[in-house]
Amino acid sequence: MSLWLTRIIPDQRSREARRDGTNAVDLHHRLMALFPDHTVETAARRNLGVLFRTEPAADGGHQILLQSGVQPDLTRLPPGYGRGATKSLAPLLAAMREGLAVRYRIAANPIRKPGRTTRELYSLSAVVPLRGAAADDWWTRQADGAGLELTALRSEPLDAARGTRRSDQHHIKHDRVLFEGTARITDPELLRTRLTAGIGKGKAYGCGLLSLAPHRNDV
Repeated sequence: MSLWLTRIIPDQRSREARRDGTNAVDLHHRLMALFPDHTVETAARRNLGVLFRTEPAADGGHQILLQSGVQPDLTRLPPGYGRGATKSLAPLLAAMREGLAVRYRIAANPIRKPGRTTRELYSLSAVVPLRGAAADDWWTRQADGAGLELTALRSEPLDAARGTRRSDQHHIKHDRVLFEGTARITDPELLRTRLTAGIGKGKAYGCGLLSLAPHRNDV
């Protein structure tokens, strides 16, 4: 299994970089353009294993974490866009074992899809974003289903991933919550699979990238 992690630090003097930092659809297009024979279709993103997340950077701007099954070509970034570096995640994948303590971070889109009767009774939309304890419960279930037993959990709401899809002018909005803490691996093979595939909805627009690192207090 090949997996790559790329860190891109956009230069805030670049108009294109600033625009991508506020538009999840434009950022999706930008990152897909780093791969050969790219398209904007969901199947291409899935086949390439592309997942990403934006995070605050030390300079007050943002950084982009890009995970992919194919090494991206950073020379395809526009001139002046920023700097980046790629490393293999093979050592992390190889080190995974049952009982290993890890730190995790994920910006996810916790949602619930009520049944028709419930929607009509409470005037709910087809997709209900989860917050607070409900979001934490959602992540706990997702982690368990990904081969992780949570030992600590912190969460905070993030700005929604927004943008307008070029093909049909459909407005995209995915509510996001940042989950981070510590866990123990219960199923290494399952975890490798979920790490590669991503977790939850909105994976094309900055949700679902699970980051792991060994926890120093592992005994």
